[in-house]
Amino acid sequence: MDEPVSKKEQILALFISGVTEIEDLALMTGTRPTYVGSILREADLVEDYFDLYTSTAHPMNVYSRYFAGKLGFKDVETARRSVAVIDELHHQFDVAHDRAGQHHALLMALTMFNRARWTGKHNEAEVYRQWLAHQLGGGQEGEE
Repeated sequence: MDEPVSKKEQILALFISGVTEIEDLALMTGTRPTYVGSILREADLVEDYFDLYTSTAHPMNVYSRYFAGKLGFKDVETARRSVAVIDELHHQFDVAHDRAGQHHALLMALTMFNRARWTGKHNEAEVYRQWLAHQLGGGQEGEE
C-alpha cells in the first residue's frame, strides 16, 4: 500500500511539472499561498515571493539587509529593542531623504506588529503599534 503524498511533495511535483503560479498551487493542494511560497523558497525554486511570514533572512530589496536578524517579538523587551532599531533606521533614512528606506522601516514595523498579534503576543504587538501610530499620526517628520 502506498503512503499518501504530502502537501509539500504535491507542491513540488506540480511546480516541476509546470504549475508555477503560487495561487494555483495553493488552491490545488488545499494550502495557503504563504505555505506554498515557503516550500518553494526552501527548495530554491523561487526567490521573488514575499509575504508576512517570509524571513528577513531573504532580502526583499536593498533595505532588507539593515533589518535582517535584528527584529523580534519574543517578549516586550525584545520588541522594544527591535522598535529602537527600526526607529534609528527610519530616522537615518529621513535624514538622507530616502523615502523608500523610510517606507521599508514602516513595512518592517507593520510586519512585526502583525506577526506578534496573530501569534497572540498582544503586549509585544502593542510596542510596534504605538511606534507605527506615532509615525503615521503626526505626518510632520520628513514632509517636504
